[in-house]
Amino acid sequence: MDLQTLWFAAVTVLWTGFLLLEGFDFGVAALLPVLSKGDPAQRRADKNLMLRTIGPVWDGNEVWLVTAVGAVFAAFPGWYATWLPAMYLPFVLLLLALIVRAVAFEWRHQRHDAEWDATWTRVITGGSVVAALAVGGALGATTLGLPVGADGTRVGGAFSWVGWPVALGAVAVLAYSLVHGAVFLALKTEGPVRERARAFALRWSPLAALPLLAWAGLVVLRSGGVVSTVLWLVAALAVVGTWTRLKVDREGQAFLGWALVLLASAAAVFGAGYPTVVASTVDPAFDVVIGTASVSDYTLTVMTWVAGVGLPVVLGYQAWTYWVFRKRLTAEPEHAHA
Repeated sequence: MDLQTLWFAAVTVLWTGFLLLEGFDFGVAALLPVLSKGDPAQRRADKNLMLRTIGPVWDGNEVWLVTAVGAVFAAFPGWYATWLPAMYLPFVLLLLALIVRAVAFEWRHQRHDAEWDATWTRVITGGSVVAALAVGGALGATTLGLPVGADGTRVGGAFSWVGWPVALGAVAVLAYSLVHGAVFLALKTEGPVRERARAFALRWSPLAALPLLAWAGLVVLRSGGVVSTVLWLVAALAVVGTWTRLKVDREGQAFLGWALVLLASAAAVFGAGYPTVVASTVDPAFDVVIGTASVSDYTLTVMTWVAGVGLPVVLGYQAWTYWVFRKRLTAEPEHAHA
């Protein structure tokens, strides 16, 4: 495997890792007003419990986004120079949503006041929904098509990127994240929240998978081969497997199954698209490919050595964090906060 292909695969893994890990905490946050029931005190307790499931990991999950964008910038500056300016508004929305979301997580537990608590809880939910839509739209556009000209820049005005690829990617990531968050809550909690989360995932998982499968299927139909087709079929079968595992209260197996839906779909999308990193809707001849978008082999070699040393440390630390906080959670007294 040449270094350009290796780093294309690394970028694929990083974006997939971000969607997989940040996806469930986007989903948990988005479900706060949906899965909390009862009187105000009980709803507040339910929300506290839900936020405690992601409290130790949400900020670590965001590191995958920083690393993914950094890898694109360092390994494929041509990709970065085309993609980010073309999708400037979605990326600004993503950053703003993540910033206000992070502030809300930190400020929410600074005062034990119902109104203060409710305000910052809504900010967490809103920021998570906007972030999921923005990152989904950006990834959908880069794989399904952007109006890119011969010089690698966007053709048209500030909103020329708006179109069905952006909408499909945005809906796909948000829908996937909602069920991902519900399955995670069913795995990590005890009591009524667990039952509501499992029921939500059982009801909506087949429908929520459709936009993601449609996204992957369109890319595979356009430029895929046997391997990407098989990966798409694996993703579709994993949806069925997830639903059957939820039906018999096997939340752990359902979580793995729903993760496989994303892993196989992402592999199908990026695998079918290779070597294209930004597809042009103006003319296929204007597609940005890794051969022209990457840095020199020497730079990629240095990056490979650095990543080979640093990546195992980061992965080990994050795995340790999940292991420490692996147990199910139960509701705490009403005054406890995430």
